[in-house]
Amino acid sequence: MIMIDFNADIISYKSIGNIELAHHVDYYLDEIYRNFVVKIKEYMTAFPFSEKMYGYSLNNGTLIFSTDSDGKIISVGCNQNYKGKYKNKLYAGITMRELTLLTNSQRILNGTLIVNEDYGMSFTLPSPYDEIADYIEHIPLDLKLNEIYISDESFWDPKNK
Repeated sequence: MIMIDFNADIISYKSIGNIELAHHVDYYLDEIYRNFVVKIKEYMTAFPFSEKMYGYSLNNGTLIFSTDSDGKIISVGCNQNYKGKYKNKLYAGITMRELTLLTNSQRILNGTLIVNEDYGMSFTLPSPYDEIADYIEHIPLDLKLNEIYISDESFWDPKNK
């Protein structure tokens, strides 16, 4: 039996809330509809791919996941209401100051922050910093980073080029 848990560890390249990447959404449907307030949105990816995707939001975005058109989970995210942590120290709602103190490196990529060269977990930069921040120094230290996502973004890793 699956147990979606808003206190479970955040595991890069793998899961948030025990919802795992690459699993089929059908695996979780019974539990999410039985235990959570669920909202589903259909959307299209940007050109040139233009693929149909689905976004699932549980309990007002506490846990969010996206699937491709076949139902395969491709990303899982959470907001500041989620209580689990990444490596027992990083969490949604952390300030930029605390993040810089608890990590060795931070990199801005496509409106997200990658920490410690881990391309399986990222913090979403809130507006307007997702558009205007080119350097870590551009981000105010008191800014709260309220969203974390896990996925496989290893293609961004310069060591893989």
